[in-house]
Amino acid sequence: MQNTKYETYIRDKEYLTKERKNIGFIGLGKMGAAMAGHLAKSGNKVTIFNRSEKKISDWMNCFSGLNVKVAKDLAEIAETCEAIVSCVGNDNDLKNITVGDKGCFRFINKKTLFIDHTTTSCTVSKEIFIEAKKKNIYFFDAPVSGGTEGAKNGLLSVMYGGERGLDDEVKEVLSPYAKTVIQIGEAGTGQLAKMVNQICIAGLIQSLAEGIKFGQEAKLDMEKVLNVISNGAAQSWQMENRGYSMLAGKYNFGFAVDLMLKDLNIVMDQARLQNSQLEITQKVKQFYENLSLNGCGDFDTSALLHNLSLQKDNQVDVNK
Repeated sequence: MQNTKYETYIRDKEYLTKERKNIGFIGLGKMGAAMAGHLAKSGNKVTIFNRSEKKISDWMNCFSGLNVKVAKDLAEIAETCEAIVSCVGNDNDLKNITVGDKGCFRFINKKTLFIDHTTTSCTVSKEIFIEAKKKNIYFFDAPVSGGTEGAKNGLLSVMYGGERGLDDEVKEVLSPYAKTVIQIGEAGTGQLAKMVNQICIAGLIQSLAEGIKFGQEAKLDMEKVLNVISNGAAQSWQMENRGYSMLAGKYNFGFAVDLMLKDLNIVMDQARLQNSQLEITQKVKQFYENLSLNGCGDFDTSALLHNLSLQKDNQVDVNK
């Protein structure tokens, strides 16, 4: 039975963690709050840091019965924790908490794992890795896939880059909230893998949205259609987990449009650097931009179906 005390952030699961650690966690957004919750619930000592006092208060009210505490600053986390995990907003946020004037790297004086889940540019991840190596800090760019539901359920997929030979140590830290943890390669490759993930998701959601819209305009019972095709070659995570909510017009959950737009901007910047042609991804990015401009930035990424209606209502020429 689900323990209602924690259900705001996480759902019950069995933890395989063998060794309890002293872990610092930076960033209590929707994803980070759930990750930190699983770390604490699995028996680790967790020290949290966040800029928002309300987020700290809400999280502590939920997990206060466990071995958790609030750090007064990043220096406290750097000096007391054997592993540090972060999940912040963007490139600048990550630089601030690592190599910034008051960042962790200035205060770490021992070999420490620093695992970052932020989706950032590959360039920034490589730069921070170089600075970390100077101080015997093992920095890993480790973006995740699975969204807020994956975080709550502790079933995220983690793709990471960085120092080789520490796979067991990384998995030990992340196991409370990750079902898959795979090192892709050297520093920056975790972010590149996440870009592949976002490219694939963007195309899948747009195709699903167009398929549903087509079926609706053909007067089909789309619930029956999804029941059938989700058991065939068209099956996808997006179809099974977003298809029916798209039919109901429900978009007030999940991974936000504005966050996907941030990720796709990173993808397109990298594509220009390596001269990759991403025509479909560029087009889908424009659709997300249209949603954001129409006040739908907080909607789930599956709102691409809603965007088709906006385009029709506004007679948007998508081929421009």
